[in-house]
Amino acid sequence: MYKYLFGPVPSRRLGISLGVDLVPKKVCSLDCIYCEVGKTTKLTTDRKEYIPLSKIEAELEHFFGNNQDPDYITFSGSGEPTLNSQIGKVLQFIKKKKPNIPVAVLTNGTLLYNQDVTKEILDADLVLPSLDAASQSVFQKINRPHPLLSATKCIEGLVSFRNIYKGKIWLEVFILPGYNNTPHELDALKEAILKINPDRVQLNTLDRPGTVTDIRSATHQELQYVMDRWGLPNVEIIASSIYRKQLLSYQGNIESAILETIARRPCTLEDLCAMLGLHTNEINKYLSTMELEGKIKSKLQNRGVFYSVPN
Repeated sequence: MYKYLFGPVPSRRLGISLGVDLVPKKVCSLDCIYCEVGKTTKLTTDRKEYIPLSKIEAELEHFFGNNQDPDYITFSGSGEPTLNSQIGKVLQFIKKKKPNIPVAVLTNGTLLYNQDVTKEILDADLVLPSLDAASQSVFQKINRPHPLLSATKCIEGLVSFRNIYKGKIWLEVFILPGYNNTPHELDALKEAILKINPDRVQLNTLDRPGTVTDIRSATHQELQYVMDRWGLPNVEIIASSIYRKQLLSYQGNIESAILETIARRPCTLEDLCAMLGLHTNEINKYLSTMELEGKIKSKLQNRGVFYSVPN
């Protein structure tokens, strides 16, 4: 059982992906209202070695020696991976040991104004930053950032990174009806996207409850409206967990274990992680698909979101 690696997990965008978690839960520069990992417990922009480099390298070494190669190795997990000051060294370790496996960085993009961060991830094959707001007011409402961050600063960081990074950038925009789908905000986002010039723009929305109660998923029609309004050739909708089941890495035994556990009593994500010994992100992949299929239901309560079997 690994502590800092998880999966391989069925990823909608990356196939069979081995996750590398570089920060503890939930250390992040944002406290997004839609985050399925949960509320941020340490809101920070301070970079440091949150997890010892030697421990991450040891787990990767063991995995490489005992498992088939995944489609991707992905820096993601319980918080913002670029907060770990050793991310560059982890990336170089992977490139040395497994040069044929592409490496992806899933990031909220807030630290790309930092030249140290950009230099450290230049050798990644794919960077997947997010951008949910182009105005400061919407940025505050959706992402609830660290006080040192602003929407303008984040966009400028993304633009600067695009100018020096030679790999692929897939920009994710998370659409929340009533928050960032007004004509004014969508036009501002389009202007920012044109400046950033990503290879792809991927529209996503809520799979399951976030950290506040008054948000809902965008419908397919609402996402299509965004695409039509922007009129950009590289925009796609990725908000559909049901396709995850078609991936070879989707394991029915994990789904069964989740169902058997919550059939006894409702559980939070944290409960399931503790009981099943699986990483937060790994269980999240299954919960999204299972709820979409109607196999489970969720309810936001004081202690968090509880999952149960429908009556």
